[in-house]
Amino acid sequence: MSVKIAKKNNGVKRGLAASIIDKIGLPTLIIAAFFAAVMITAVVLKQSIPVLISDILRRFGMNGVLVLAMVPAIRSGTGPNFALPVGIICGLLAWTIGIEMGLTGIKLVLVVALMATVFAVIAGYLYGRLLNAVKGAEMAIATYTGFSIVGFMALVWLIAPFKSKQMGWMMGSGLRETIKLEGVGAAQIFNKFLSFEVLGITVPTGMLLIFFAFCLLIWLFFRTKTGIAITAGGNNPEFAAASGINIDRNRIIANIISTVLGALGIIIYSQSYGYFQLYSGPLMMAFPAVAGVLIGGATASKANVSHVIIGTFLFQGLLTASAPLANQLFEGSDLSEILRMVLQNGIILYALTQVKGGGK
Repeated sequence: MSVKIAKKNNGVKRGLAASIIDKIGLPTLIIAAFFAAVMITAVVLKQSIPVLISDILRRFGMNGVLVLAMVPAIRSGTGPNFALPVGIICGLLAWTIGIEMGLTGIKLVLVVALMATVFAVIAGYLYGRLLNAVKGAEMAIATYTGFSIVGFMALVWLIAPFKSKQMGWMMGSGLRETIKLEGVGAAQIFNKFLSFEVLGITVPTGMLLIFFAFCLLIWLFFRTKTGIAITAGGNNPEFAAASGINIDRNRIIANIISTVLGALGIIIYSQSYGYFQLYSGPLMMAFPAVAGVLIGGATASKANVSHVIIGTFLFQGLLTASAPLANQLFEGSDLSEILRMVLQNGIILYALTQVKGGGK
């Protein structure tokens, strides 16, 4: 009798553990445990915790909208948006045009955001049409699309007829690879807005408010008629089509939104760093964004705003906190980039092994 009770209790415990893993996600639990261990180690090694937390909050805010761009694409059934560089290029093009126009400060940022949105709507529409033509292989096509647009724009940056001294080389034509925003008064505008310090921790209030505002808008959108139709088409396209839902149209709308978020996300990202990078700079930016949403508990076929918030915080927090610890433990070796690549690509690989098919 006691043996049966013990087996029953063990079964209940295993069932409970399995349900927790299924609900939260194995990558999320692993990264959360790893993050907690890193923070404890930072305390033991006497790292400056307020500085670490300040950096985590800053990177959380500056990467959040780029990670949020994954949600519409995933919910539409096209999978993680590996073509995020398409939207990023729209934002970078808007930056260069805005600076060429001679704009500065908050006026520059607002005009750039408006132009980036227009560019991203056009690019997102064309990209959505492309994905509708290659159903079943969206993620592979998206990756090559992102790489292709970055390569094409590298030629554009070289021959673009810009005259601004803020962007051009000292000699010759073309734009520099790294363009600073301090000279045009657009560096850390959102970071400094309403920012405050508590216990030595700097809180970039403005940037966090913008990120959470975008999260709220996306959350509300997917409760509208169009948002629900997009989700239905992504979850069960056959049933949605039988119900009269225009799946192709909704996939285009979702990818337009994703591209716009990518364009606006790079503006927030750039102003926080104080510069933006052209040429190969956007090439691999989709991968940390994809890893971020997957770490939060999303899959290649299901994503929520909560996955974005949790995943961005854990991923960026782990990278930010572990880099100085790795450098302290292994003196003379910069392991931060290696650690970032192992984490993000390992998480992406795990998530994609849980999905059947090319992009469903």
